[in-house]
Amino acid sequence: MYYEERSSGLSFLAGLILGAAIGAGVALLTAPQSGKRTRRQLKQAADGVRESATERWDGFTDDVRSVVKSGRRRIRR
Repeated sequence: MYYEERSSGLSFLAGLILGAAIGAGVALLTAPQSGKRTRRQLKQAADGVRESATERWDGFTDDVRSVVKSGRRRIRR
C-alpha cells in the first residue's frame, strides 16, 4: 500500500512538470504579446510550479519520516 502511494505521488509530480513544460511551449507559440512580457509570465508560472512541487515534496518527506519513526517505535516495543 505504501509503495502505491509513493508511486502515485511521483507520477503526479512527473505529470505536473510535464504539463507545465508543454503549457509553456504552447504559450510561447501562441503568445500575442512581446517576448519580454511572455518570458516574465513564464518565469512567474515556473516559479509557482516549482514552489508547489517543493511543498508537495516536503510534505511527502515529512510523511516518510513519520512512518519511519512509527516503525522504529513499534520495533522497540
